[in-house]
Amino acid sequence: MKTARIFQLTALTLVLVSVLTVCWWIYDQHQYTTARVREARALYTEQQAAGRALLEAGVPATRVSALLPDLIVRERELALSPAIEATLAQEQAHRTNQYLWEGGFFLLALCACIAVIWRALRAEAEVLKEQDNFLALVSHQFKTPLASLQLSLETMALRTLSPEQSRTLIDRMLADLMRMETMVSQILDSVRLARGRVELKREPVALAGVVARVVGQFQERAAKDRIRIETQVPDGLQVLADPLAVDVVVRNLLENALAAVAPVGGGKIQLVSRRVGAEVELSVRDSGLGFRAADQSRLFEKFSRLHPAGGSSYYGTGLGLYIVKRLMQLLGGRVTARSDGLGKGAEFVLVWPHAEPS
Repeated sequence: MKTARIFQLTALTLVLVSVLTVCWWIYDQHQYTTARVREARALYTEQQAAGRALLEAGVPATRVSALLPDLIVRERELALSPAIEATLAQEQAHRTNQYLWEGGFFLLALCACIAVIWRALRAEAEVLKEQDNFLALVSHQFKTPLASLQLSLETMALRTLSPEQSRTLIDRMLADLMRMETMVSQILDSVRLARGRVELKREPVALAGVVARVVGQFQERAAKDRIRIETQVPDGLQVLADPLAVDVVVRNLLENALAAVAPVGGGKIQLVSRRVGAEVELSVRDSGLGFRAADQSRLFEKFSRLHPAGGSSYYGTGLGLYIVKRLMQLLGGRVTARSDGLGKGAEFVLVWPHAEPS
């Protein structure tokens, strides 16, 4: 990466030097053309002076015109022929335009090179920034469950525990392992989605079954955080999508809602689905932290974590909503989000094509 950056900076420097060289060449050629025309005019001025001297010496005007064909004698006054004037002006304009067109072409090509190199440098800077954010975030998020695992294992190794205490520690370790597994899965999913290495099916998926299965997996955690999950998904409602992808997007949105509601001491999450024309909507509403309107565009970016309290009390990689948006795009659906502001909850809406029952 460092070698490539050095090469890009070197190439950018050389291109900038080339731009300055072309600009100087255009200026120099313009000055050269102007000087040549000026020299030609000076020669014709000398001819006019010589012709005037001949006229004053009594040489007939016809004889002077024959000797100096580029001059016109009018009432004993000499002037440069209009044809010569036009030729000089045309020659100056021709050469100037030629240099401008040639130089302009090279400048355009060089500017395109600068744009490409600059874009590559910016892209590399963004990659480096993402890598730094990723390492910092993942290190922080893995540190908490690892510390919890270490503490639980040390407690079991150094103390004699009752069956109830052992069960509590085992449950805690299993929860920590599940958290780390979830984070690893999100990281791998985001990499595959970013590189387009995901093959998705298009088949009818019963939405009620997916929602019921995902909600069932989070009921225990929701109960611990005093969160009530309500579902209103009609039976028989099907979407045209990939079954695993639907499971992933519903799971990530529910996890996001739990992370938003837990810091405020509990609340409610509603999953409501309905058919709208040829589409099916699934709304996930929560009574949690919400977000500002200015932050809406950042919600679905990689490593985006807008919950001020969730960052310290909730595990996660900041990839969940990015995965949701990318999967919905690949499935031909869409996802939107809205909130009335901080502390007023949020609503995420998934939209898929409707699939007729077979």
